[in-house]
Amino acid sequence: MAPPLLTFGRWYPLPPLWLEGRVWLEFVALRRDPIFSGVGVPPGRNQPVMLIPGFMAGDRSLDTMRGWLKRNGYWPMRSGIELNVQSSAVLVERIAERIRAKVPRGKKVIVIGQSRGGTLGLGLAQKYPQLVERVIALGSPIASSMDIHPVTMLGVHAARAVHAIRRGPWDIDDVFDQQILETPKVPLTMLYSRSDGFVHWKACVRPDVDAVEVGGSHLGMSVNPRVYREIARVLKPAAAR
Repeated sequence: MAPPLLTFGRWYPLPPLWLEGRVWLEFVALRRDPIFSGVGVPPGRNQPVMLIPGFMAGDRSLDTMRGWLKRNGYWPMRSGIELNVQSSAVLVERIAERIRAKVPRGKKVIVIGQSRGGTLGLGLAQKYPQLVERVIALGSPIASSMDIHPVTMLGVHAARAVHAIRRGPWDIDDVFDQQILETPKVPLTMLYSRSDGFVHWKACVRPDVDAVEVGGSHLGMSVNPRVYREIARVLKPAAAR
């Protein structure tokens, strides 16, 4: 079934989207923060990290985080997504194949996904837990995938309509949608903001997930210094092995 075309729900009154312009302030703050220079970041020891971009974004949107991980000894991997608008089920299979092709057999990846990318990361871990060590999601609606700003909802409907015309029915992602609501098969850390302008913060919080509030904008999750500090905290157990 297709989701309702437009619903306000918890989004009334609508938050001003111009607040997402904070992304530039967050980027400047990150460049000045010691965490960006590697202070407090555990050494990566070539640990593979799959980075998955958000809805209507591509791998280049995570270049800042990719460079940071690489400088600290991690192996940041591109998802191969140029524009994140395709079926979730299709994208999960493509990312899984990319991991199998690039990562030595028996070694697992850490997945970091922004917005829809975090949801895709969780779906990947649910279907192929043998490939994923843990997932770090940044502002991802894992509790209610359609609890998003009405403007974003229009974009989702447009993407689904294109998919339906080119590839098949609306319900292609029904199994995926069910799997992400099940208890995570690998450790999952959710970083969210109550002032997120695109994903309602309550859609990011679940009792079976380690959720940490970081503040800031939705678009700025990939350049927010608090996000980087939390990622470094979560990476420490993996780096200690």
